[in-house]
Amino acid sequence: MTDCIRLAHGSGGRLTHRLIRDIFRRHFGDDVPLDDSFIARSPGERIAVTTDAYVVDPIFFPGGDIGRLAVSGTVNDLAVQGAMPVYIAVAFVLEEGLPLNELEQVVQSMAATCAGVGARIVAGDTKVVPRGKGDRLFVATSGLGVVLSPWPLSGANARAGDLVLVSGPVGEHEMAILVSRSGIELGGEFRSDVAPVLDLARALWESCEVHAMRDPTRGGLATALNEIARQSQVAIEVDEGQVPVRSEILGACELLGFDPLYLACEGRLIAVVPEAEAERALSVMRSQPLGRDAAVIGRVLPEPKGRVYLRTSVGGRRILDLLSGEQLPRIC
Repeated sequence: MTDCIRLAHGSGGRLTHRLIRDIFRRHFGDDVPLDDSFIARSPGERIAVTTDAYVVDPIFFPGGDIGRLAVSGTVNDLAVQGAMPVYIAVAFVLEEGLPLNELEQVVQSMAATCAGVGARIVAGDTKVVPRGKGDRLFVATSGLGVVLSPWPLSGANARAGDLVLVSGPVGEHEMAILVSRSGIELGGEFRSDVAPVLDLARALWESCEVHAMRDPTRGGLATALNEIARQSQVAIEVDEGQVPVRSEILGACELLGFDPLYLACEGRLIAVVPEAEAERALSVMRSQPLGRDAAVIGRVLPEPKGRVYLRTSVGGRRILDLLSGEQLPRIC
């Protein structure tokens, strides 16, 4: 199996990073920053470009669907690079037998999510595969936005002394998918947090100095922080007691053996800001509907480079590394 694709290659963890390093970047070039969008310069303005694919199972889940997920994910990848989304292109891979009313629900959801952020779907493609050769519906999107942030928001810009903020409780999207897919009864409400974070991101970059932003999707908070630490060649220490996690998510994780710090979010952002800006940034985040439960969760340290640590609630300290396997496939 060493020369074959495994499910864990899609986890956002260690195998994903090896795949990007050993195949994609080796052939496509390794001079492009590993951020959520690529910033291209054109006369008079900077343009951000991003692309993604969505294979979530099930395609309808508490709090959202594959259409809202696809548009939100594209918008968020632009927003955390300081860009306002303008145009989105979409491609559908449809399995024979998909009910047309389900497709229409997804398309309506995409249109409504676009309208909410002022973006337009302007190009697309549709392919149909025979029954049994797909899984109902896959969506691929590409987004183009205009960079408005005065700060260069790159994962490579975190600096020693910066503080790390997260906009709200983590782990809600992946746990909602797990509960919906399995049908298990855990008690409590499990809903995806899927939503565009554009207004929240824009409020931050217009009000405060911000060094880096990320949306913690595949691999969750821990993976996103590892990416920032490696790009910036710094260490990040997270205070476990400060990370917002709803009690229902914690209880489900304890029961099922998951770590909430590695569960995907689809409506949260991480911001790395100078310590002097942290209080203002936190106030700005909490003034936004998606940032009411924002918290300062950690600090950037100079050494050891590329490492993330968790200061535990009992006073210990452990490494938060990249996942080496797949917690749950097809979450986005």
